[in-house]
Amino acid sequence: MIKRTKTLKRLLATGMAAIMTAGMLTGCGGGSSNSTDSSSGQESSGTESADAKGGEAAAGELDTSKEVALSMYVISDRPAGQDVVDENLNKILKEKLNCTLKINYIGWAEYANKYPLLFSSGEEFDMAYAASWLNYPSLAQKGAFMNLDELWPTYAPDNFAAAPEAAKEQATVAGHYYCVPQQFATTNAYGAIYRKDLVEGSDWDGVMETFEDIEEYCDIVKELHPEIEPLDQYSAAPEWSLTYMRHQGYNALAEGIRYLWYDPTEENPKVVANESYEKTPEFLEMMARWNEKGFFTKSALSDTDSQKFQNGKAALRVHNIDTYRGQAILHPDWGVSYSNFVKNLSHLPYTQDCMVISNTSKNPERAMALWNLITTDQEVYDAFMYGVLDVTYTLQDDQFDITDKDLYSEGAMWAARTNELNRNPVGTPEEFDIMKGEFEKTIAANNTAEKYSAFVFDTSTVETELAACNNVWQQYWWPLELAYTDRETGLAEYAEKMKAAGLDKIMEEAQRQLDEYTASH
Repeated sequence: MIKRTKTLKRLLATGMAAIMTAGMLTGCGGGSSNSTDSSSGQESSGTESADAKGGEAAAGELDTSKEVALSMYVISDRPAGQDVVDENLNKILKEKLNCTLKINYIGWAEYANKYPLLFSSGEEFDMAYAASWLNYPSLAQKGAFMNLDELWPTYAPDNFAAAPEAAKEQATVAGHYYCVPQQFATTNAYGAIYRKDLVEGSDWDGVMETFEDIEEYCDIVKELHPEIEPLDQYSAAPEWSLTYMRHQGYNALAEGIRYLWYDPTEENPKVVANESYEKTPEFLEMMARWNEKGFFTKSALSDTDSQKFQNGKAALRVHNIDTYRGQAILHPDWGVSYSNFVKNLSHLPYTQDCMVISNTSKNPERAMALWNLITTDQEVYDAFMYGVLDVTYTLQDDQFDITDKDLYSEGAMWAARTNELNRNPVGTPEEFDIMKGEFEKTIAANNTAEKYSAFVFDTSTVETELAACNNVWQQYWWPLELAYTDRETGLAEYAEKMKAAGLDKIMEEAQRQLDEYTASH
């Protein structure tokens, strides 16, 4: 999970969203599709409905008399020992559903190019990992996936019944279901991951709630451990403005657009840009002070070491609670702690991880039934996500531990996770589940921001401008954020470059979509 989140952070920051939607799906789909006409949002007239497929949907019963071989695509590097996992899983699946499953892997180094082509190649396969960060709505509109309006409730009835209404809403594109979203509640909590052992013996009060607290902590680390960088900063996008804006109560317009924001608690939220936000000068002044104090190196943006915190070279980084858990497990003697800095907590979209059925699938009913089995049957889930008990993983108090991490790993189909079946890895701190529980209580007590958890900015009409602005953001904002350039002249230059790149057009389109979403909710 650590590798996944770090990789996504790096790639999304450089505008992968614009690349993924650049007209790569011409001629999508196979003969059995229920595709959507992207120009009208209506079902194509020449498609075959689920009711017509072998009579199975019409009867509402699944004929499993014939063994079928299903295939699935996931994004991850294939574990060296995956054959052992596959053999065990298929033995179980033959007994329970008279099918087998082949899991195909698209590696991290190649997914940006290969994933979009997967749905335009004409290759016959059944299921695939999808996500909002992989432009699920745009791909659905372009006909990449099968319509699940009948397939989902008919052949995965338990999964469908358990799906929250918000998840079903987020799975809907142009009035139809095109994915099955995960049923694992995650939140937008984001904050400081830091080592308490480095400040032992100091007069630090242990409070980590504000940016002033971060600065005080880093001052102490700088004094007691000059050999360690207080802040983990390397060549990826700096995350300090992201964390700062979330601390102020703002949401980023989209994961890959960290220069446009809105306040989800406003009655009619207005899109605001970095350069026009009233507290940006105050933020840049703080970052200049951190630069002068040496909280990060003068050449951080050329430093390719992405594992500074993990390797003990940095004292504090910002990320999500799952990354905190991973670091706490790796270093139980460091006193790794976590503090959320997001003011307006809400759930992340359930479509952050989801499953789609390809339009080329020859066995969509069996594929959907398999998904129902994976997400409701603990034996199947464990075999799918962890492998073979006492061979590839062990259990300790219901927590799993991969036996040989050079050979095996947790399953990469994250969309299969559910609150009921998912297991924590061995060594998960008690505070992890306690904090997650507190996040849920906070959201339940004030769910004002929750309604925007389903908002997805459709970039299809501003892709050219978005790509240009992403380049300007990286070239001019990153060094400005780290105070490598003068904050006054640098901010003015950044604003000028963004305007020339087409920011006004993006903001106008974003405001239009945000207004429409607000009115409809």
